[in-house]
Amino acid sequence: MQWSDVITDPALKDLPYKIETNEYGQLVMSPHKRRHAIWQGEIEWCLRQCLPQGRTAPEFAVDTDSGTKTPDVVWYSRDREAQLLADQRLAPEICIEVLFNSKTEREMATKRTLYFAAGALEVWQCDDSGALRFFTPAGEQPQSTLAPQFPRQLD
Repeated sequence: MQWSDVITDPALKDLPYKIETNEYGQLVMSPHKRRHAIWQGEIEWCLRQCLPQGRTAPEFAVDTDSGTKTPDVVWYSRDREAQLLADQRLAPEICIEVLFNSKTEREMATKRTLYFAAGALEVWQCDDSGALRFFTPAGEQPQSTLAPQFPRQLD
């Protein structure tokens, strides 16, 4: 199944799941959780405060070599916006995943690799307590290099 099929399928339109595809074109669905949505909203708000020269978006589709992935929150500069709209294989500068017990470290390492291969500069992970980890292609960092004032712990 191609991503264009997923987004135009009326049967998938209002499902209460995060939808991605894997490398075989199969749908991968994860149920939404309220705390997950709360952290998504907090991350977007904080990003807008720290990096007002760009935009944030939830569930932003990125076509990768292993299917279409949808980071929970992204930030991209206005300079990159036109490129992102023209090329779904290009990742925003920051891709953020909000983790809950359904995502393994192995899955997250794979997603980081895919997002970096698609052009992300940073990948962040937020756990279910609101603690953040920041990654660049060089590995884990003590803070974001693009938004150094972003908190390591959300309230």
